[in-house]
Amino acid sequence: MSVQQKSVDTIRVISAEAIQKANSGHPGICIGAAPIGFELFSEFLRFSYKNPKWDNRDRFVLSAGHGSMLLYSLLHMFGFDVTMDDIKNFRQLGSRTPGHPEYGRTDGIETSTGPLGQGIGNAVGMAVAEAHLAARFNKPDFPVVDHFTYCICGDGCLEEGISYEACSFAGTQKLGKLILLYDRNNITIEGKIDCTFNEDIPTRFAAQGWQVIRVDDANNLLTLRAAIQRAQSDLTRPSLIICKTVIGYGSPLADSADVHGAPMGEANLAQMKSFFKWEEEPFTVPDDVKEYCAKLAEDKLKYEEEWNELFAKYKEAYPELAAQYKQFMDGVLPDFKNIEGLFDFNAPEATRASGGKVLAKISEAMPNIMSGSADLASSTKTELKGAGYFAPDCREGRNIHYGVREHAMAAICNGIQLHGGLQALCSTFFSFTDYMKAGIRMSALMEIPVIYVMTHDSIGVGEDGPTHQPMEQLIGLRSVPGLKVFRPCDGRETAVAYISALTQPSPTVIVLSRQNLPQYEGTGVKALLGGYVLSDCEGTPDVILIGTGSEVELCMGAKELLAAKNVKARVVSMPSMEEFEKQTEEYRESVLPKAVKARVCVEAGSHFAWYKYCGDCGEIVAMHTFGTSGPAKQVFEHFGFTKENVAEKAELSIKKAAEMIAEIKNAK
Repeated sequence: MSVQQKSVDTIRVISAEAIQKANSGHPGICIGAAPIGFELFSEFLRFSYKNPKWDNRDRFVLSAGHGSMLLYSLLHMFGFDVTMDDIKNFRQLGSRTPGHPEYGRTDGIETSTGPLGQGIGNAVGMAVAEAHLAARFNKPDFPVVDHFTYCICGDGCLEEGISYEACSFAGTQKLGKLILLYDRNNITIEGKIDCTFNEDIPTRFAAQGWQVIRVDDANNLLTLRAAIQRAQSDLTRPSLIICKTVIGYGSPLADSADVHGAPMGEANLAQMKSFFKWEEEPFTVPDDVKEYCAKLAEDKLKYEEEWNELFAKYKEAYPELAAQYKQFMDGVLPDFKNIEGLFDFNAPEATRASGGKVLAKISEAMPNIMSGSADLASSTKTELKGAGYFAPDCREGRNIHYGVREHAMAAICNGIQLHGGLQALCSTFFSFTDYMKAGIRMSALMEIPVIYVMTHDSIGVGEDGPTHQPMEQLIGLRSVPGLKVFRPCDGRETAVAYISALTQPSPTVIVLSRQNLPQYEGTGVKALLGGYVLSDCEGTPDVILIGTGSEVELCMGAKELLAAKNVKARVVSMPSMEEFEKQTEEYRESVLPKAVKARVCVEAGSHFAWYKYCGDCGEIVAMHTFGTSGPAKQVFEHFGFTKENVAEKAELSIKKAAEMIAEIKNAK
């Protein structure tokens, strides 16, 4: 037996042993796709186990993330900081080898995967980033950005709709350094896929502009090698390599769903070891395999060494470009205080228009922003004017036409961000975040600062009706851990939303209006606190009016109506609940003193987010149903979004607070 084949069998056995010990996991793909993973790591991937974040490494994405033990075995065998104790601790609490690959937890993991198909979108984004940065920085004889992106997917990944969106985009963009290896084993959890997935995959991908290569037996390492070499040789289009595998190969459960998502059992594991003539102690990498893989890993260190030498010469030849490259890769931010006119807003305008102005100014100072939209840039105002559109003949373009592909757009942005060197931003209408939720959730889970600009933020969309009027989206996104939602009330708050998004290591959704909104005195950097007193009264207020976005205008109008009745009102703008909750208890108390029980919370979205702030005596002016079609002003009035109604609710809350205080006194 060759040491290469023995290495493949080592991956199979160690993966199966770890899953058996954990009594949880997916052995089938780890066993069946082991030759694919080994061939990639041994013969093709350029990496540095000593510096897993080396800029010009090849990127590898395991889109079929349930096969995580396959990846952990490879990382262990090729020198990354994944010990055998880590492998023995697979899927245990606090482990560095969790059930699905998690970005930031384990060396060598480029992205968190598990939700099927997301990894394909991530890989497409990484290929976009590579192509764009290469166009920006490469010079003759200086290919400082020059690497491939490889991705392993399974049947389930290609069944997911996101894969069609992402692969269609990749084919259109001719991303020739993207290579997708399809583990074609014809099995999912419910069994054979004949009844669910019998389409002509080669024709589908060929129609999408991909090179299609078939490997009829993935156990043949030489055939796999030739297929990958062929994929690398055609840089005019992405490549799909269809690898025919047998799930759970060599075990009694081979080619069945029984080996997909559960440990195979001690008896079956023993029989598989017998099939592979395996006589090692459990969790053992044979000495010859260990030495062979260590030698390969050591040899690969030359790629980084050669790149470092190349970059040193590049720095001498092109010092300005080299300095900019380092700024990009290091994530250096501009000094926002020095961006002229960033807070200059006077006339009423939609915050989407304000956002466009802010983005234009920031992108001049931060030329590594890539902005894209799902066919709506003219409406979301996120086009970077004069920056060109990324295309096969314009790789340096900083705008991206995603087409009507919201789901893939979010995953591609995650890939762009994860690649390094670029700030990813994308936009669409707020109601369509439903299509993007999985990708947005992954941004939050990985804690990567993708910026999502969502316009047409409420029933203010008007005549387009309830299909396009977001109602539950705000509360849905606010419920995502680690995701910041920023709904500004004017231009200056919009500028602050961008600054907040760019200066914190987490994703941000900036929610902007279609309709014109006033500009207020007092908005600005205080909005970084998430919530603040925009307009106050003398002494202790009788009532606090809390609003976000367009509804701040209603709070300000209601304050004037109440003042005419000698009712003292404080207006609080709360563009970001998440940021407000980060502030000290003392600060939050200064804005929303507990002693002031009368409160009105106003937002043209779901009411669920506001009970925390309205208290026992407060009132909420919000949505309890879907919207309706009609002119925006009439729709707002129809649902009670008027300053008169807010003022009435304020008086009602004051009455309730007084009655509550009286009851407490009487009880004493």
